[in-house]
Amino acid sequence: MKKIPLVILTGPTAVGKTSLSIDIAKKFNCEIISSDSMQIYKYMDIGSAKVTEEEKEGIKHHLIDFVDPDDNYSVSDFKEDASRAIEEISNKNKVPLVTGGTGLYLNSLIYDMDFAKADKDDELREKYMELADELGPEKLHDFLRERDPQAAERIHPNNVKRVIRALEVVESGGTNRDFTKDLSLNDKYNPIIIVLDRDKEELNERIYKRVDMMFDQGLVDEVRSILNKGYDRNLTSMQGIGYKEVIDYIDGLYSLDEVIEKIKISTRQYAKRQRTWFRRYKDKLYINFSELSYTEAKDKIYDYIENRLGGSSC
Repeated sequence: MKKIPLVILTGPTAVGKTSLSIDIAKKFNCEIISSDSMQIYKYMDIGSAKVTEEEKEGIKHHLIDFVDPDDNYSVSDFKEDASRAIEEISNKNKVPLVTGGTGLYLNSLIYDMDFAKADKDDELREKYMELADELGPEKLHDFLRERDPQAAERIHPNNVKRVIRALEVVESGGTNRDFTKDLSLNDKYNPIIIVLDRDKEELNERIYKRVDMMFDQGLVDEVRSILNKGYDRNLTSMQGIGYKEVIDYIDGLYSLDEVIEKIKISTRQYAKRQRTWFRRYKDKLYINFSELSYTEAKDKIYDYIENRLGGSSC
C-alpha cells in the first residue's frame, strides 16, 4: 500500500506557523488540517488565536470551529476526523498539511496509537466528574498522582477530561502509556515533519505581544459572550489558557493587569513544554526563525518538502 505523504508543520505557540502554512499550502497544492485542541471549539476565536477567513487566503481548512464548547472531544476523535480529512484531501490529488501545536494530536497521526485498548466506564467517569465538581481539579489530580504518578506528571491538573480518562484506565486494570516513547510509525502515512522555533527571548516577546493583542481584540467580551450563551465555566474547553484566567477576572478574583500577566506566564510555560515535546521527533527539519530570514527559512522548507515528496507536488 502506497503511503500518503503528510506534511506536518508544528512548533510552539506564537512561533509563526499560520502565515507559513498558507505559503506552503499555495506552493504544494495543500489543504490544511488543524491540530490545535482549542481551535476546534466554536465561539473561542480570539483566545485560541484561530485563523481568520482573511488569513486563510482561500485555502481550505479542516477541523477548525466545529465542536461546541460543552462537547467531549478526545484525541481518539481527532485521529478519526483527521484521518478522514487526510483521505479526502489525498483523493483530490492534493497534499494534506497538518499544522498546530497540540503534541498528542500530532502523535496520534505520526505513530501507531491504539486508543481502544482501555474500555470507557460511564459509571466511573460520572463518579470522577462529580468529585471534580465537588473538590476541584487539583484534588482530582492528586487522586491520579496517588494511583499513577507518571501519568499525573504528564497531564496538567486543569485538563480534567484527561485526568478522568487516566483514572478510568487505572481502575479498569490498564496502564496509561507514555505516547512519547517506544512508538512505531503509522504505516499509512509518510510524515514530512517541519518543526519551527525561535530563540527563547524572541519567542517570549512574541507571546507577550500576542496576549496584549488578544485583549485589544476583545478577549474579555468573547469570554463573557460564551458564558452568556449558557456554557459552564468549569467545562474542559473553558480551562484553556486565556479563558480560565479571564473568568477569574470576570468573577473579580484578579485585576485585569494581574490576569494578563498570568496568561503571559502560562503561555510561556506551555511553549516551553511544546519545545521539549517537538525535540523528540527524530526525522524532522528543524528551523530556527531567529537564525534565518523568513525567505531563507521558507526556501529550506520548500526544498525539504520537494525532496521528501520525490519532486511531486500532488
